[in-house]
Amino acid sequence: MWTAAKAPSLAEMEAMAHDIFERLPKRFRTLCEGVIIRVDDFPTDEVMDEMGCESEFDLLGLFQGIGLPHQSHGDIPHLPNMIWLYRRPILDYWAEHEETLGHIVRHVLIHEIGHHFGLSDADMEAIEAAAG
Repeated sequence: MWTAAKAPSLAEMEAMAHDIFERLPKRFRTLCEGVIIRVDDFPTDEVMDEMGCESEFDLLGLFQGIGLPHQSHGDIPHLPNMIWLYRRPILDYWAEHEETLGHIVRHVLIHEIGHHFGLSDADMEAIEAAAG
């Protein structure tokens, strides 16, 4: 996990996200086959408008695509499902909290994978609350 005081580059954070993904349980990763993980500094203006963001720092990550419950083998091919992690908002969050950067990246990555599984934000909040 990242513990240095220096902020990682886009490439370093993407490598961190892939490393964290590889540490997740195999059955979990198998369900994510074909999902692409990318890191960018900020969401695009289009994404910010679509998500109703007031600031480019409002969004730490995003799942784009068709979640597993909505996929059908008879569907015409579509763009691959993608998980975006936004480096600058994540770094801003890291600067304001006591958590390690690796913990934050892991949390955001798992949250966005939850959307791939078809879970809503409310579903994931309930799961986290039940887990303690």
